[in-house]
Amino acid sequence: MEENHPLAKLVIITGMSGAGKTIAVQSLEDLGFFCVDNLPPVLIPKFAELIVQSMGKIGKVALVIDLRGREFFTALQESLRYIQENYTLSYEILFLDATDATLVQRYKESRRRHPLAPEGAPLEGIGLERKLLEELKGLATQVIDTSSLKPLQLKERISSRFTNLEANRISINVISFGFKYGVPIDADLIFDVRFLPNPHYVEQLRPQTGQNQDVYDYVMKWPETQEFLSKLLDMLNFLMPQYTKEGKSQVVVGIGCTGGKHRSVAIAEYLGKIMGNSETETVRVSHRDAERDRV
Repeated sequence: MEENHPLAKLVIITGMSGAGKTIAVQSLEDLGFFCVDNLPPVLIPKFAELIVQSMGKIGKVALVIDLRGREFFTALQESLRYIQENYTLSYEILFLDATDATLVQRYKESRRRHPLAPEGAPLEGIGLERKLLEELKGLATQVIDTSSLKPLQLKERISSRFTNLEANRISINVISFGFKYGVPIDADLIFDVRFLPNPHYVEQLRPQTGQNQDVYDYVMKWPETQEFLSKLLDMLNFLMPQYTKEGKSQVVVGIGCTGGKHRSVAIAEYLGKIMGNSETETVRVSHRDAERDRV
């Protein structure tokens, strides 16, 4: 078996058409990755060999794999198996996803045709592609839902994740959300805080969000909040080292309440403050729906 540079990294970017693969590969290029777009999966072992033979000169490679059929998925599986058996090369699969409604809207705005439905409606092609990619998504080491992400936010998300490869740190993304707007499809863990007293019913607090000190203090003052946070932190402190041990490099923690404006935002902010001081974790907090009713 060949030996490779200890920092060598192979990232395979795939996912739904229109979900942001172009932005992802541009982000990795900015981080110094050698990137190749639309590579046939059968050629992946050639790039693994290139990394090994470069003796550390090419340490980070990103390959965009655009799957259009079952034969491509089979070739990808065989290529990854070959790498595992012949090289000590670290790799991961980054899968970009978005809701059907978001993808349809993006196709309408760009006036592009879906590659799997060149003569039909975009939704037809999206459904077929999602079915073809279902098994691959299950193999992904990281899934990012780009539905509510602007291009700059996606770049920041990817930069935050892959900047910490060499430091062996796990990246934790805490996302607050409203259940009435749907659960984040890329969340690894979901915690429902709708059982906590709701600031929405306090007139002076209703227009504000959980980032406001008055709302934050209101959510935090209840005994059930403190007991919940104690148990939640205990669980997360147990889980993160286990994820790291299994090779997981990023965990998305979703905190949900009814509208994603008060309780979930306050709890997410708290987790960011407490867990952000760790030497083994990088914590990023975002609020998907906090400002939605103001738009």
